[in-house]
Amino acid sequence: MSTPATDEGVDPVPAALDRTRVPVHVACVMDGNGRWASARGLPRTEGHTMGETALFDVVMGALEIGIRWLTVYAFSTENWRRPTDEVRFLMGFNENLLMRRADELNELGVQIRFAGRRDWRVPRRVLRRMDDSVELTKKNRTMTLTLAFNYGGRAEIVDAVKALVAEGIPAEKVDEKAIRRHLYYPDMPDPDLVIRTSGETRISNFLLWEIAYSELIFPEVLWPDVRRRHLYEAVIEYQRRVRRFGAVNP
Repeated sequence: MSTPATDEGVDPVPAALDRTRVPVHVACVMDGNGRWASARGLPRTEGHTMGETALFDVVMGALEIGIRWLTVYAFSTENWRRPTDEVRFLMGFNENLLMRRADELNELGVQIRFAGRRDWRVPRRVLRRMDDSVELTKKNRTMTLTLAFNYGGRAEIVDAVKALVAEGIPAEKVDEKAIRRHLYYPDMPDPDLVIRTSGETRISNFLLWEIAYSELIFPEVLWPDVRRRHLYEAVIEYQRRVRRFGAVNP
């Protein structure tokens, strides 16, 4: 059952949440924007617009309970297959989101990063806005917010292998550590918890290397309806689980 909001509309941290065992890294697949809009007779783009409110309420909740790393799936390598108008909207939306929110995130001590390919399909103005946000927030250490943008888990692994080959690393030297060093962000800890909203129970090519031992949670709520209380509920569920990493309980 969801925690009720306070009179001010901000969900309090539930007493059941143990702040001493908060996951270091939470990753989110922000799914359900289109279905949220369609259910209301609205264009799919309206769902993406409402998803901004959800994202920043989750960011505030993560900061409140001390999550150090938050990674969200903003645009996948497969999303280019969507209708041209929706793709164009998403490019402009992400550019405008950074224009509106980068200063706010900087004041909160959030470092912004982007994981994904910087190829010809991404408009140059969007890349410039991304670079400006990274530069503005690069010294922040309260939390790292990574937006997986033009990102695919398979593409990341392919790019890591290409980098290994380009460096001339012999086959016998290729191990998990070598691949890890060539991922987009080798310093990023693996997610402890992955949340995919809308009730869909699949990964959709998200952080395939990094989530080998992540705890997965699939709430039914559509992303535009998500608020920090849903993050808190997912963290409480995470804290109930026993993580064995392939071993057995001591």
